[in-house]
This record gives sequence, structure tokens and C-alpha cells, in this order.
Amino acid sequence: MSRIGEKPISIPSGVKVEINESKVSINGASGTLVWTVPPLVKAKIEGEEILVERENDTKPAKSLHGTSRSVIANMIEGVHKGFAKELEIQGVGFRANLQGQTLVMSLGFSHPIEFQVPEGIQVKVEDNGTRLVITGADKQLVGQVSARLRAFSPAEPYKGKGVRYKGEHVRRKAGKTVA
Repeated sequence: MSRIGEKPISIPSGVKVEINESKVSINGASGTLVWTVPPLVKAKIEGEEILVERENDTKPAKSLHGTSRSVIANMIEGVHKGFAKELEIQGVGFRANLQGQTLVMSLGFSHPIEFQVPEGIQVKVEDNGTRLVITGADKQLVGQVSARLRAFSPAEPYKGKGVRYKGEHVRRKAGKTVA
């Protein structure tokens, strides 16, 4: 039995939830999110809570039960509070700036890297272009955008240059030694 799937999801004030057949639509201060519930799982509203139930006890239904509950809970938290990830850019001349919905990053290549920020995501450039704050209502999209920005130039182990998550520890290696 899924312990996570059995927990009810409370609906905070200011969040509106609609469930039509297999679509869950959640509207709040940070935006609107829509998700299609898998066919083996059903969601229903009872009072001020959402309950997620599975149709049978097969392995695929059990797998989707807890996952569906977590996705719906993350959607509610996202439209109510929002999600954020912070990235740090380290290196001489490594900078980022925002031009409209395009993030332009200088990461030591011969050309600047231009990244089109997707709808529903806000990017703030702070600390003279060396810190990025990615915010949005969709947890998966915030994480994916952060990972794609980090993947342009992950922190390397010799000098530590590159893009890293805030608080990420980069294990440093010793350089060449002259014998």
C-alpha cells in the first residue's frame, strides 16, 4: 500500500482546484497549472482536501498512486508559494544578463550563449551577473531550466569555474606538479 498516496492533500485558502474527468486544474496567486491524471488513478475533492485513489492493486497502479499524489501536492504548493532555484556563476569574465526573455551568458566560449526563458519561468540576475534566481509555479520546469543552464558549463574540478547550484560543493583536484 502506498503510504504517500493515501495522505490527503489540503487545499490552502486562495487556491482554486477543479477536477474534470482526468484533468486536474489548479489556480492560485502564482498562476494556473493543468495536469492529466493517469488512467489507473482518480482524484476527487472532499471538503477542503483532495484524495487520490487507485483503481486496483496492480503494480502499475501502485506505482502511479504515490506519484500522482506528489505531483498534485507540488502543483498546489507551486501556485500557492512558488518554487525557486539559485545558481552561481564563478570564473573570470563569466557573467549573465537578461535581455527581455532571453538570458545571455558569457561562459568562456568564443560566443555568448543565448537561452530563451520558457513561459511560466522568471529569471533574475543578481550580484553583477554572477547569481541567477529561477522561479516559477511548476516544480519540474524550474528544475529543468536550472539543470539546462548549469549544463552549459558545469563547474570544473581544477579551478572551480562554471555554473553551479547555490551551496553545491565542487570537489577540487590538484593541478600538475613540476618534477
